[in-house]
Amino acid sequence: GDYVDRGKHSVETITLLYCYKIVYPENFFLLRGNHECASINKMYGFFDDVKRRYNIKLFKAFTDVFNTMPVCCVVSEKIICMHGGLSPDMTSLATVNEIERPCDVPDKGILCDLLWADPEDEVRGFLESDRGVSYLFGEDIVSDFLDMVDMDLVVRAHQVMERGYGFFANRQLVTIFSAPNYC
Repeated sequence: GDYVDRGKHSVETITLLYCYKIVYPENFFLLRGNHECASINKMYGFFDDVKRRYNIKLFKAFTDVFNTMPVCCVVSEKIICMHGGLSPDMTSLATVNEIERPCDVPDKGILCDLLWADPEDEVRGFLESDRGVSYLFGEDIVSDFLDMVDMDLVVRAHQVMERGYGFFANRQLVTIFSAPNYC
């Protein structure tokens, strides 16, 4: 996620990724991030860029696609991927499949958490996030969740990692951040 609002070439980046998805539909997977949401990317530059270079109709087309994007995927039945993090409302994998699409991102609930939640070393359980939306979650939540769904690893993004990645919860969760020269 967060294919837009992460540099000067957001339109080109998301267009290239959609082209890869069209050409390699069985081998290329895109998950929605919190910036694939009109209310967020209007504040962080994508809307202005599209409007300045093209038109609002194209922005609406991008938004329509963003609203259909999946928010989770499972790899080899043992790895779960999402942009943000875990949710107290995610009581099974079925709860993710119950998210109706197309949809905008609400201010709370499972969809919001899958795009906004963050792991935090000093937290046990869930704690309201300083971001003003969603939660922080502790190592215990990661371990309990993976036990519940019989998986080994959570792969996520959403937070800057100076080395490009960072582990949490005894390597049961990895955060990947691939935007170069972001900081």
